Amino acid sequence: MSFIELAEKRYSVRSFSDREVEQEKIDLILRAGQIAPTACNNQPQKILVIKGEEMLAKWHNCTKFNFNETLVILTCYDKNLCWKRGFDGKTSGDVDASIVTTHMMLEAADLGIGSTWVMYFDPELVSREFDIPESFEIISALVMGYPAEDAVPSPMHSKIKPIEETTF
Repeated sequence: MSFIELAEKRYSVRSFSDREVEQEKIDLILRAGQIAPTACNNQPQKILVIKGEEMLAKWHNCTKFNFNETLVILTCYDKNLCWKRGFDGKTSGDVDASIVTTHMMLEAADLGIGSTWVMYFDPELVSREFDIPESFEIISALVMGYPAEDAVPSPMHSKIKPIEETTF
């Protein structure tokens, strides 16, 4: 499958089966994040793997978006490790973490693992629940697992604006 075919096929899965993601596949997903490009190759990403009943229950306390996922990969960045643009002080952390998350999301899709990128969570509660260091900024959560048999893309999935509306 070409990259474009993979990107077109991937959708936000909101219904997962109870089947747990194998460690070998988790390792490949994490490897995809590890090799993602970051500004000056500073690699500020910090990844928290949330799995198992107890850890997932903690996660479910932090967001209302729960889809029977068996795995959550939380992507943060360490504010102390980011490249900083000299003329205005903008740091690369949110961009770096987003690139890392995208790499992991697409690797998961290639492995048959569904995901939904969730930003709706309480970052202060997540930090407390999982002892996230103060210097870490939480950017995204990929809720993941094997799609349920009845999982389908949302009706909005195929509503793509013409390229002329998004390019200038």
